[in-house]
Amino acid sequence: MSQTEPGPTLWDELTSPVNFTLILVIAYLIYKIVRAKFEPEPVAVPVQRLPKMRKDLTVQELRKYNGTQPDCRVLLAVNGVIFDVTRGKSFYGPGGPYAAFAGTDATRGLATGTVAGSDKDYDDVSDLTPDEVSAAKEWEEQFTGKYDIVGCLLKPGETAKQYSDDECEAKTEDKKSQ
Repeated sequence: MSQTEPGPTLWDELTSPVNFTLILVIAYLIYKIVRAKFEPEPVAVPVQRLPKMRKDLTVQELRKYNGTQPDCRVLLAVNGVIFDVTRGKSFYGPGGPYAAFAGTDATRGLATGTVAGSDKDYDDVSDLTPDEVSAAKEWEEQFTGKYDIVGCLLKPGETAKQYSDDECEAKTEDKKSQ
């Protein structure tokens, strides 16, 4: 008579490498589902809105607004227009991919596709090619549609304009409609 070998036991089936891996994956997924049921809902932290700023700045004054000061305001300039990009500080603030533009005249960097702001006292961008000038203008239009205009970047020797509250709103709307 021939003897038949007994088939694999339940323990042998459960501890095979494939089944053991599947059991671990299923256990992990069950853990994640159960844990999600008992976690509290995340509370949305209200974003602090800074008061609108309306003034012309020199390059030296603009450098202060790189997101590292106590109010974390982030400004940058494109084609002589200063924008408040604080809402986009995850991009333009400290640690962001475009942090090099914060507090600077970003015209040359945006026009040439180089992530670097200007470190000059005043960057005369008259040496840009027509394609680069066009690219800078497109960036200015994008910023105008998305961010608040603060004022103008002053050339050496220029004086700042004084803006009233009404003039501030009117100029911002005029610039956005252009």
